[in-house]
Amino acid sequence: VQLQASGGGLVQAGGSPRLSCAASGGTFSMYAMGWFRQAPGKEREFVAAISRSSGSLYYADSVKGRFTISRDNAENTVYLRMNNLQPTDTAVYYCAADRNLSRSRYQIRSYEYWGQGTQVTVSS
Repeated sequence: VQLQASGGGLVQAGGSPRLSCAASGGTFSMYAMGWFRQAPGKEREFVAAISRSSGSLYYADSVKGRFTISRDNAENTVYLRMNNLQPTDTAVYYCAADRNLSRSRYQIRSYEYWGQGTQVTVSS
């Protein structure tokens, strides 16, 4: 499956952009989906994940209550709504997909497919 992330850009602190990740080349509903981010000079970290049917949602503590992950299986797209962005949220955001439902949703190595990333820069 191929993943294409979009929706990043320059945002003022407190803003609420929405990232999108469009999937193609596979049966989207068979994949759990995740969002990760990588800030300059830091390792890639987990942000949020969603199960195939949206029945289970997972969030990093740093974004819980501010970010919301969702998906539309009919549109083959997963979203990440980010509220009250802070400069510490500045990073490249990546979407990822995984067919193996027994793996941890929180770990990078669980995901088979990755998008190219979209830059989110939060200005104070």
